[in-house]
Amino acid sequence: MSYEVIQVNKGTLEKIKYHYISSLKENPPQGAVFSAKTSGCTITAYKSGKILFQGKDAAAEAGKWQKDAGPSAKKTAKPSSRKPVDNHSYQPPANLPSLVLLGSDETGTGDYFGPMTVVCTHLSKEQLKTVESWGIRDSKMINDTTIREIAPKLSKECTYSLLVLHNEKYNDLQKKGMNQGQMKALLHHQAITNVMKKCAAEGLDYDGVLIDQFVQPARYFDYLKSRNQTWSSEKPLYFATKAENLHPAVAAASVLARYSFLKQMAELEKKIGLPLPKGAGPAVDAAARRILKEKGKDTLYSCTKWHFANTGKAFR
Repeated sequence: MSYEVIQVNKGTLEKIKYHYISSLKENPPQGAVFSAKTSGCTITAYKSGKILFQGKDAAAEAGKWQKDAGPSAKKTAKPSSRKPVDNHSYQPPANLPSLVLLGSDETGTGDYFGPMTVVCTHLSKEQLKTVESWGIRDSKMINDTTIREIAPKLSKECTYSLLVLHNEKYNDLQKKGMNQGQMKALLHHQAITNVMKKCAAEGLDYDGVLIDQFVQPARYFDYLKSRNQTWSSEKPLYFATKAENLHPAVAAASVLARYSFLKQMAELEKKIGLPLPKGAGPAVDAAARRILKEKGKDTLYSCTKWHFANTGKAFR
């Protein structure tokens, strides 16, 4: 199923509601301002100004409001950038916003320095209302200062599992032939399994699991199978790119994963005694060369994803 998400101001939100007045649904999902259903699209709007378009006409319907919404509108999924990776039978259903889901996301995968962190979260209906009022969204859209403010509150509000794959273990697995996608799949699976066990122990219900998609579902299951793991739950498993924009549980996982990554980076910097830039650009290359020169190869190995091209540049 195709989907688009846009952000609009209050005035535009009312204008859009009026446009779909003849198609409004009597009982919108919990937390929604309104919901409408056309022949090819379901439109769900929230107080935050976020509007979710789902269905075969999602791109066309969302496109109607880009110019009209003005500078405050932000389209988070461009129809022209839709990739084949989204075409599969594990797309979440149209009533996604009304579901209680386990959400799973990761960070640190594109950073040369620092670990990979994966988080799965569970939020009850009441907790979903609470965290939405905090402006929970994709951690890539929130600055690090705000992440540090929100994450501690969030960790107390939700049920979650955090997994950290430190650099030396990452490098060891990579040398043994495991690619990053396989590592991510196994970490997601473990974090999800951990939260499912917590939910069972605490009597918490949920409707399914949503993973921020990084690979086609078939490949994800192949990765699990390669380490004798399988998805055996009766609960449905959904995959969607930009899932953090579709459900607060994934956005919460994104925030907690980023918060953990920031803390791990701070600890690494203290341990190494030199700055560790984020990402994998020129500043990272310069830092890697300095660490190699002042601290040696073993130290560089201990704080990096060794197979990245930055390593070769550091030795030049």
